[in-house]
This record gives sequence, structure tokens and C-alpha cells, in this order.
Amino acid sequence: MNKEQIEAIEKLLGTGLSKQALLQFNDYEKLFKIYNSHTNLISKNDENFFFEKHVYDSLCLSNFFTKYKIQSGIKLLDVGTGGGFPSVPLSIVYPEMQIYPIDSVAKKIGFIELVQKELRLENLHPICKRVEDLNTEYKNSFDVVTSRAVAALNLLLEYTVPFVKTGGYFAAYKSKNAQEELAYAKNAIETLKSEFVESISYTLPLEEDYTRELLIFKKKSAASNIYPRKSGQAKKKPL
Repeated sequence: MNKEQIEAIEKLLGTGLSKQALLQFNDYEKLFKIYNSHTNLISKNDENFFFEKHVYDSLCLSNFFTKYKIQSGIKLLDVGTGGGFPSVPLSIVYPEMQIYPIDSVAKKIGFIELVQKELRLENLHPICKRVEDLNTEYKNSFDVVTSRAVAALNLLLEYTVPFVKTGGYFAAYKSKNAQEELAYAKNAIETLKSEFVESISYTLPLEEDYTRELLIFKKKSAASNIYPRKSGQAKKKPL
């Protein structure tokens, strides 16, 4: 990362980055670009904005952590992690946070496993599975569940909220259609025993106006154990 990028992260976090974190970010970027040359983690065009659209965006979850006084030692599930967003940047910045990135694509989780080993991220625990097939022991067990660029909100709620512990939070990374998606998700919110708390807006460090939103949901109580439904039922008959 260059000086401007480091300053942007430190301003966002409200604290300086350790030497170890800086080395890990640089190694992560190198590994990512090598791996992305033969495996499609993100588009080639987006690779030019690796920091702005992916690393910085991932770390904007810190806005939620700060506002809701989320402690660093929490357990977090990242559904549909892809190339490791937001799981890897979060694991670098918050070494005490236990982070479980899950994705059904073996090549993507293979990359996360490589990153975990090379960067020695002992708090990163990759899982290669469809989230619908996660063991029941994971249900109602995470302080925070998050997901970025995975599915429409009404589907995403079914994939995520069942794994949030009662009183915990689901944070969805969304863009310009966030409010429209929210309107379609009312039944899913109610069925999954959760409530919409608020939207936290932020802007990426790009020349164009690039506004994003974190939609924050709180879990009120455990929903039926049938969720998330298996065999693609969430897509076939969305809540």
C-alpha cells in the first residue's frame, strides 16, 4: 500500500497500523494479484481498484464496530467471502477477532487457505461449503455475521441470520439499491425473528462519488430450525 492508502485506513480506523499489519496487507495484495491472474476472484478492471473497492470497503465495517461498541474478541462469520472480502482485511486489522469466511467455491477457499498460511493469520478459519449445509452447531453462535456482494437482501437474510446469536447483528454491505431491497425483505426480517436497526452510509476513496451502505439487523430470538432451507429452496421460494 502507498502512503495515501495507509493514511486513508488509519483515518477510517482512528488508529495507526502496526508494521505486521502493513506487511500482511502488502503480501495479501501480491498473492491476490498472482492468484487472480489464473482464477477469477475479481474482474481485471476491478483489480486496478483493489484497495479502494475491496480492502477499504471491507474495513468500513469498523464504522459499525465503533458505533455499536463491538468488542475486538468477537466471533464473526463472513458469508460468500469470495477473494476474502471482508474477512481477510478484518483478520489483519483485528487479530483478536475469530473470523470464519465461508464460500462454496473450492478455488476461492483454496486461496483463503493460502493467505491464512502465508500471512500466519491464526484467527482466520476458512470453510468450503454452501452456507445451507453448515453444521447445526454453527447456528445461533456468531456475534456478527456479514456478507458482501452475494445476493438480494431477502435471500441474504435467510443465509445469514440463522447463524447470528440472539442479540447479535447481521451487517449487509449494499450499494445504491439498498432501500429498495429493504422494502422487499420485510417478510424475511419478520420470519427470521430479526429487526432492521439502521443504515450506515460511507463513501469509498475514489474520484467518482461512490456511496455504499451497511444495513444493520439485530436478531431478537431464534427462528425455526429449518432456516436456511437446503437444496436451493431459498432461491426457488424466497421469503
